[in-house]
Amino acid sequence: MVPVQYRRTEVSQGVVKIMSEEHSYRVAAWWTSGRTGIAKSDSAPNAIHFTAPAEFGGLEGRWTPEELLLAAVAGCYTTTLRAIAGSAQFDFTDLQVEASGTVRKADSGYSFTQIVVRPNLKIASAEERDRALDLLKRAEKLCLVSRALGTNLKFEPQLEIVKPVSVS
Repeated sequence: MVPVQYRRTEVSQGVVKIMSEEHSYRVAAWWTSGRTGIAKSDSAPNAIHFTAPAEFGGLEGRWTPEELLLAAVAGCYTTTLRAIAGSAQFDFTDLQVEASGTVRKADSGYSFTQIVVRPNLKIASAEERDRALDLLKRAEKLCLVSRALGTNLKFEPQLEIVKPVSVS
């Protein structure tokens, strides 16, 4: 067994956390019947039911591996931005991240040719615009899942200035 090396100390909400340099994750998937399967991770209590895309004979109404990949990209970007915004003490009012992908057939089979990540960050004032754009760009570079993919990622950030609603 290789000993885990610890490098970073982080303080969050008054609690000191020691961050290790290496983390491991595991997911297992089973094909359960004719056109469906389930995936389970060690960290989540609920299994995910999946199928092939309808275009490949899968069932409607279930997640597909392609959608799960896009969810991983969007989810990673969301958590990455939240972490760096927290470290920078930057508050925003809302964040929605959309990820869409294009799959094309090539000689070697189908593959993603492009994934587009569209974060929409809502901030309270125009004075925060430059700082918000900087954080959006940093999250793009730091997102672990995006960096693990060999696909062309296109980044289309959007900012919205949301004026607080005054209650009279």
